[in-house]
Amino acid sequence: MNRLIALVRKEFRQLLRDASNLAIGIALPIALILIFGYGLSLDVRHAPVAIVMEDPSPTAHDAIAGLLLSDAFDPIVLASMHDAETLMRGRKVDAVVRIPVDFSRRKAAGDARIQLLLHGADANRAGIISRYVNGALSQPRQADRLGAKVPPNGIGMAVIEQRMWFNAANTSTWYLVPGLIVLVMTLVGAFLTALVMAREWERGTLEALFVTPVRPEEILLAKIIPYFIVGMLGLILCLCAARLLFDVPLQGSLAILLLSSILYLFVAVGMGLVISSVTRNQFLASQVALLSSFMPSLMLSGFLFDLRSVPTVIRTVGNVLPATYFMELIKTLFLAGNVWPVIARNCGVLALYAVVLLCVARFVTRKKLD
Repeated sequence: MNRLIALVRKEFRQLLRDASNLAIGIALPIALILIFGYGLSLDVRHAPVAIVMEDPSPTAHDAIAGLLLSDAFDPIVLASMHDAETLMRGRKVDAVVRIPVDFSRRKAAGDARIQLLLHGADANRAGIISRYVNGALSQPRQADRLGAKVPPNGIGMAVIEQRMWFNAANTSTWYLVPGLIVLVMTLVGAFLTALVMAREWERGTLEALFVTPVRPEEILLAKIIPYFIVGMLGLILCLCAARLLFDVPLQGSLAILLLSSILYLFVAVGMGLVISSVTRNQFLASQVALLSSFMPSLMLSGFLFDLRSVPTVIRTVGNVLPATYFMELIKTLFLAGNVWPVIARNCGVLALYAVVLLCVARFVTRKKLD
């Protein structure tokens, strides 16, 4: 115990003494929270849309009232289709809504039509804008005035009342912010641990420890404790940002969230220890950690998009990553609550990963000089 306390004290001093460690462990997570929380959004807001009013009648103006009042659009009302096409080609607008010259007459006949043209360079954004425009034009009172025989959101005289489960605010921020916990803990646990451990292999610090009476288990435990604490500090920062900055609700148990985060942090630290012990080179360890932990956690874990929509090969790779299971678990706890089958399955997988990685780290860390 005395040896372990001495080693932990040495690790804390080394951690606090190196400004780069603090930058990666504290400053970079704060930057990620601000960038992804405020800068990244899957929603469409203030999209420029040209509205061509070939029919200037009050009926036509009433039809586009939903577009003019929605905060999803910045409408530009034009009288000429030629002007709208010019704006579309110059990417000044994302869509063109055309009210034809015979709109009022066809509305009276029950056959009103409105043309929607979309800039398809970004197919995902075009699809979102299409849904938003159709929603703005398909309000119950608008549908009746357009002469539609059946309201688009109704069945006969029965109107469907829509409610968004697990994301009442209908914003991508609630979907993205919980995933930041996974990225931050991967960054601290895997990337920072691999970098620092490889630096010690490179400088011969660990070889100096190997000639002392300390055991490999004590060395690994002394390495884990400081970065475990830094990782938990990153977790606290993410939780505070989620509640205080972005108003993301925590529907599940805080205790289960902390327990699952501890499991994943052991997984990330174990991954960092294995990478550093195998590479023993600072540059190589940073590249391997980036490519095998942080980037897959960002792109293949379900942080940005649902894995069910990707090809089978990519989905298979994503299902191998421990970050995928923690991502599903953390988003379920935040947005849906204590869904026990999801909690049990993902915690079990994370515990298995933690045991395997820490055992491998112990195996590759041997008290011998090369």
